[in-house]
Amino acid sequence: MNLDKIIIFCDGASKGNPGRGGWGAVVVTSAEVVELGGSESNTTNNRMELQAAISALSAIKEKNSDVFIYTDSKYVVNGITEWVYSWEKRNWITAKKEAVLNKDLWEDLLDLVKSRGEIEWELLSGHVGIVGNERVDKIASLFAEGKMSDLWSGPLKDYEIDILDIKHDEHKKALKKSSKKKNNFKAYSYVSLVKGIVKTHKTWDLCEKRVKGVSGAKFQKVASKEKEKELIFLWKK
Repeated sequence: MNLDKIIIFCDGASKGNPGRGGWGAVVVTSAEVVELGGSESNTTNNRMELQAAISALSAIKEKNSDVFIYTDSKYVVNGITEWVYSWEKRNWITAKKEAVLNKDLWEDLLDLVKSRGEIEWELLSGHVGIVGNERVDKIASLFAEGKMSDLWSGPLKDYEIDILDIKHDEHKKALKKSSKKKNNFKAYSYVSLVKGIVKTHKTWDLCEKRVKGVSGAKFQKVASKEKEKELIFLWKK
């Protein structure tokens, strides 16, 4: 990793979408490491992902420094490298003639990008053991849970995390890949549990409408009528 550039790791989290959210970032220079974090009471995961990047870039004092940003958010990377310039030209209207969501944060992020030196964006795979990504995920989650995290600010040589190591953990990567395969099946139905009441849905859209933003809600895709009955039985116990 090139320390002629400032390195940023950033991430966002929300408990409910919308719900209480948190964001985390780590800014690394050749001399020091600064951890950043914050929370909002009613927000979304995408807003927290954007806020993490905005806050990290805002914390950099050297306006002309080149920056390398690592994030596991496709929304942020695709938005700032592709979509945002078209949105701006269309006065913040999407190709589908709809208002751009999170316009306020996109404008803030775009202003920061335009005011600085070269910025490179790298999309990481989340939850595969990359230490910088794991650290900002933990910071974001702690803030989203209302638990203040102890944030580091000090010399790079004294930082206990090997933040410059971007290798992933092969075991975690394999587990994540296996989990995706297990869930990649045709749905017989979707089962939801909200406030002690179980319902089944034939489409994900219907299930999502019931559980979205509801604290403590549970949902699961099932592959057969037998699995549906089994899950309903377990959730009603």
